[in-house]
Amino acid sequence: MVFINFDKGYVKIRMNAEKYHRESPYYLVTPKGVRCQICPNNCLLNEEMESCCHTHFVKDQKLYTLGYGNPCAVHVDPIEKKPLFHFLPGSFSFSISVAGCNMACLNCQNWEISQQGPLLTRNVELFPDQVVEEAVKNNCSSIAFTYSEPIAFYEYVRDTARLSKARGIKNLFISNGYINEKPLEDLAGYLDAANIDLKSFSEETYRKLNRGSLQPVLNTLKLLKRCGVWVEITNLLIPGWNDDMQKIREMCNWLASNGFSETPLHFSRFFPLHKLTGFSITSVKTLEEAHDIAVEAGLQYVYVGNLQGNDSENTYCPSCKRLLVKRQGFQIRENHIRGSNCKYCNTRISGVWDHLSK
Repeated sequence: MVFINFDKGYVKIRMNAEKYHRESPYYLVTPKGVRCQICPNNCLLNEEMESCCHTHFVKDQKLYTLGYGNPCAVHVDPIEKKPLFHFLPGSFSFSISVAGCNMACLNCQNWEISQQGPLLTRNVELFPDQVVEEAVKNNCSSIAFTYSEPIAFYEYVRDTARLSKARGIKNLFISNGYINEKPLEDLAGYLDAANIDLKSFSEETYRKLNRGSLQPVLNTLKLLKRCGVWVEITNLLIPGWNDDMQKIREMCNWLASNGFSETPLHFSRFFPLHKLTGFSITSVKTLEEAHDIAVEAGLQYVYVGNLQGNDSENTYCPSCKRLLVKRQGFQIRENHIRGSNCKYCNTRISGVWDHLSK
């Protein structure tokens, strides 16, 4: 969990002022209430009701966000922590989050902020222009909307991303991908990279484990790719929930057949958290088998995270198989990419490598 560093001068605020409210651009007034149209939950709300993501409410038949300019987490992170391995590696990202999430994952690692709204968390005041200035001040190449779910604080993300784009700062969307097409299309023009958490390849698992559904996430992946946003994918393997090798094979085959063979896939090791504390840690064998299935399906860049002492977080050339980027934790120890190419065989390595090449 990342907490705000108050020593940097951020000021604690109280969440009882309308200054942190903004009208949402995506809602529909119906005879039965106001329907939020940001994500597939499509919450139907009456006066003063709170959305299931804990960040939107209705007043005078208008939909407002509670989460604008009031992040509960602010930190400078290595971009590898997102994880993004093929986008400006070695750079730092100014990372912010507002409380709330449009899913309710049983395994959530940040449930203290994701499963409640901004009225109940310890926040600071940072409006979009201030976020951009802090990113510049901290020598960050990007701003990451992360930790909880940026879809839940969409309006804040959109306005911040618009300003940072104009300043030449990259925007990173670290998300579950559970968003409707129109809001995502409108946001994608300001996004540079995204890591989408593909939680499983089963509608039933999405319903029971995450309170969501699979198809909208697959639609998000395709739309981001179509819009030219650099995408990486994370799949957390939870014993007994989504570690069925046949389903993993189906997922990898879908990715390969839908143009994602050069998209980095991060299999991540599960540790018991939140409502799944009685479950086991993902076995090394499971992670290795999933890795091999992905490679067999034709995915060129497959990584294993949350597993110390292995080489599966290194980048290898898909042609000559030589080591190109050696990582230790969130640090880069070796770099054998020149421009965007393997220095040994000149094969182009997919990604945005500018920062690493300097």
